[in-house]
Amino acid sequence: MEALEGFWNDINSVAKVQKEKSLLQSITQMYVGLEKLYEECEIMLDMAFEEDDEEAAIEGLNLFEKFLENFHQAEQKMLLSDEVDPNNAIVSITPGAGGTESCDWAYMLLRMITRWAEGQKCKITILDHQNGDTAGIKAVTMMIEGAYAYGMLRSESGIHRLVRISPFDSNARRHTSFASVFVSPELDDEIEIDIQDKDLKIDVYRSGGAGGQSVNTTDSAVRITHLPSGIVVTCQNERSQLQNKAQAMKVLRSRLYDLALEEQREKNREIESGKKEIGWGSQIRSYVLHPYKLVKDHRTNFEVGSPDKVLDGELDSFMDAFLRWRVSSETKG
Repeated sequence: MEALEGFWNDINSVAKVQKEKSLLQSITQMYVGLEKLYEECEIMLDMAFEEDDEEAAIEGLNLFEKFLENFHQAEQKMLLSDEVDPNNAIVSITPGAGGTESCDWAYMLLRMITRWAEGQKCKITILDHQNGDTAGIKAVTMMIEGAYAYGMLRSESGIHRLVRISPFDSNARRHTSFASVFVSPELDDEIEIDIQDKDLKIDVYRSGGAGGQSVNTTDSAVRITHLPSGIVVTCQNERSQLQNKAQAMKVLRSRLYDLALEEQREKNREIESGKKEIGWGSQIRSYVLHPYKLVKDHRTNFEVGSPDKVLDGELDSFMDAFLRWRVSSETKG
């Protein structure tokens, strides 16, 4: 089968096809590996029963445990069925009301997601970073590049609630803090998002590094406000204003795409349940560090008693529970 005329001259088309090929190959290899493990397990267990071979029995059980582990990974790939699930993720984190407390909580969430991404061997690029006045962050936006980064990280999109003894309170009182995590997919050029120039308000300003260091001497940072939706995106990572604008537009397209999808999901939920849109304060997950230790996801009811591990990036169990809950909810709908 011949390629379309001019195909190899289109870098974006080639990159997309290569990515799809790589994903399909990984899924095929996974299933071939499962089949091989199952056959090897059967052989060893048959040998164990027929020849009363203890070593074969132990080897068979080890192979079976490995089969179950790989089967779980293959099952997870089946749950990542949306068109954009394999895409890179754009993650934005913003503290809620509460000053230093919430800024510090936002930073803890940044660290949690970064640790998870590092464990998955993802590439992390900070697009925008604004430090808190005393501690933590006022806002951060980052690109996380890796296979199924969006499909996995979309479980983190929503309001996160923290309950702890505040390290900033001299009276050591318990505080509750909120922060928002917003995850959207990086889009390729084939997905059309209609953005009118008249709907954009573009501001440029001088970018600054951490703690006010490395302040740029030119107005290279870009802030874009999409007037109809109220979405605001900023980028100051690149050296030139043109590059920052291009990155900010990429984030805006991603946010508008996800907003359109969420509006459709919300309409479906309202039709089914008659409920109104969930607003700020309706947290998706709570992290309790005092008076007891617990992390609970309020959508799936999945919970663990080791918040320190979760905050250190151990999110896979919550992501798996979310994927199963999402598929179950969509099936019921």
